[in-house]
Amino acid sequence: MSTQENPRPVFRLDPASGPVALTRQLCDIPSVSGDELAIADAVAAMLAEHAPHLSVTRDGDTIIARTELGRDRRVAIAGHLDTVPINDNLPVRDMVEPDTGEAMIWGRGTVDMKAGVAVQLALAVELVDPSVDLTWVWYDHEEVASDLSGLGRAMRNHPELFTADFAILGEPSNGTIEGGCNGTLRARVALTGKRAHSARSWMGVNAIHRAGALLARLEAYEAERVVVDGLEYREGLNAVRVEGGVAGNVIPDRCVIEVNYRFAPSRSGDDAVAFVREFFADADDVEIVDLSPGARPGLDAPLAQRFVAAVGQEPSAKLGWTDVSRFSALGIPAVNFGPGNALLAHADDERVPVAQIEHGYAALKSWLSGPVA
Repeated sequence: MSTQENPRPVFRLDPASGPVALTRQLCDIPSVSGDELAIADAVAAMLAEHAPHLSVTRDGDTIIARTELGRDRRVAIAGHLDTVPINDNLPVRDMVEPDTGEAMIWGRGTVDMKAGVAVQLALAVELVDPSVDLTWVWYDHEEVASDLSGLGRAMRNHPELFTADFAILGEPSNGTIEGGCNGTLRARVALTGKRAHSARSWMGVNAIHRAGALLARLEAYEAERVVVDGLEYREGLNAVRVEGGVAGNVIPDRCVIEVNYRFAPSRSGDDAVAFVREFFADADDVEIVDLSPGARPGLDAPLAQRFVAAVGQEPSAKLGWTDVSRFSALGIPAVNFGPGNALLAHADDERVPVAQIEHGYAALKSWLSGPVA
């Protein structure tokens, strides 16, 4: 019996079929975070066959494709290739939304974010003479820990490929522009006590009981609404996990509350850290375990204003964190723009309106083909 492993299936993407069909093709390539090789291979093969006008660099399962036309300005447009785990929601299927009659594509990745990637791939092949130079980026490991991000890795390994005047991330935004993003911070807030036998509890100090006042303060906290460059961001400060306890007959000497702070992009990472440390000043220790600054909307740039006009709808604030923050950290104004309702991202009934795919494709094509500023 042969010991040779079964070869990995080869998937073919057809850009001539258009962004709607490309969405179906991309979604039917399983690409849960950490298993993006097949879809990255498919994207690379498609570009090699259909986009000779692009200079392509591959970094692991991240692909960067650039025009080199000598234009005055450059726009970066990016999207991630991976999804959260599949749960009996592949292959994709067409459906009609019962309440609205809208044509939809249902299945894992349709919203987050292969419809956006499909729009980008179709345009990357089609736009051989855009008004600006373009940097297209398709990257791995977005749906997992930030330090694994393929976009972050490629930016570190190839900084020269990430110069741009404006950036668009194809995250689902219901087909409208969502400017910037909130920052996010996670902290482990520790309260200590003194162990004792629970039969003689007065001999100890119960760390879990000490946490009660802190949790009550968190519950009573009214998060701010902050207007940044005309867009309103909603903040949030919440307990997301509690750890404590030793045994059923022991007064606990330690309780840890994990807290998540979502902060407006007008605040720096240092501002967020200072706020959290002050809020929990009566705790015994505050350990910052994760910090990702937000990104300002970037809508005052002429490039952005023309893009807003091409989309034809008023922009809003992005309340979650996205990789626009990575572009903002490089001094590049960045927005989110993609098909799909973010409230359906990761849901088992994930589905994207066909009309939003078509609108996103048309808006980007119009903007990138005409005078952009």
